[in-house]
Amino acid sequence: MNQDEKMQFLKDPANWTKAHPPKLPRPTYWPFFFAMGLAFLGWGLLAGWIISAAGLLIMAYTLAGWITELRYESGEDED
Repeated sequence: MNQDEKMQFLKDPANWTKAHPPKLPRPTYWPFFFAMGLAFLGWGLLAGWIISAAGLLIMAYTLAGWITELRYESGEDED
């Protein structure tokens, strides 16, 4: 298949497929707070164990919240 045939194939809408996933998750603040906890953890390596502990707590809390939100949104957590 030469370059012109490839371009024709790509331009033909019959060869297109829908993007995956069909439904994107809604925007959330959990990744921001997870990154903040990671920054606290790194800062705590230089400053002291209390800041590291705070970073670990923030990361654990936000990771649990983020996973819970994704599970609820996907419908797996139905009782």
